[in-house]
Amino acid sequence: MTPVVLLLFLAPLLSCCRAEAKSVDCSDVFKQNPSSASGVYAIYPFGERFSVQAYCDRKPDGGGWTVIQRRMDGTVNFYRGWDQYVAGFGDAGGEYWLGLMVIHRITAKRPQELLVEMEDFEGNKASANYSSFSVGDECDGYKLTVSGFNDGGAGDSLTHHSDMKFTTYDKDQDANASNCAKLYYGGWWYNNCHWTNPNGLYAWGASTYGIGINWRTWKDFTYSLKSLTMKIRPLQ
Repeated sequence: MTPVVLLLFLAPLLSCCRAEAKSVDCSDVFKQNPSSASGVYAIYPFGERFSVQAYCDRKPDGGGWTVIQRRMDGTVNFYRGWDQYVAGFGDAGGEYWLGLMVIHRITAKRPQELLVEMEDFEGNKASANYSSFSVGDECDGYKLTVSGFNDGGAGDSLTHHSDMKFTTYDKDQDANASNCAKLYYGGWWYNNCHWTNPNGLYAWGASTYGIGINWRTWKDFTYSLKSLTMKIRPLQ
């Protein structure tokens, strides 16, 4: 077979390959397969040679959400060091942290919005939406930038953390004289120290001041939430 004939034969296949580009985030997953259900999918924020498992959520508000953090039952220890928060940990089908490196990559590709959903142990639910959410690179300490709050009943406990670098017990980048991650048993964009502590200890309701999964403007500092999920998607 001559080279020209071979190229003509392969052209449709090559076109198909281009059409089936790898999903950068969960919004791409649902665009490519509109009938797909919520669940764990492979995404490719670093290119087609390296995949990451993420929970892709079709709800609410049209779906397309990439879950970047989820607490739901206390099965995963979130009091971890810098390297694990950078790389990610846990199970995408349960409790997990997607990883600062991955979150940065997704938010650097396209402008993203953030939805934080939470529930207490009495079955009450609330949320907070932010129209702009991004995480810087490692050289910038994975700095958080968030704005455009829209209330879903939870109030705004996250804007307090905007422009802060990420802190873990072995890498202190907060605005406190001590290490906030050590004080409140988590890893987070601590300020001095926090209004919310999504990666704090799972405490099944009442907790010691500040160490649980707190959201100050909804349940204050002595109530640890049953669940809290952070999810992002490209701006519509």
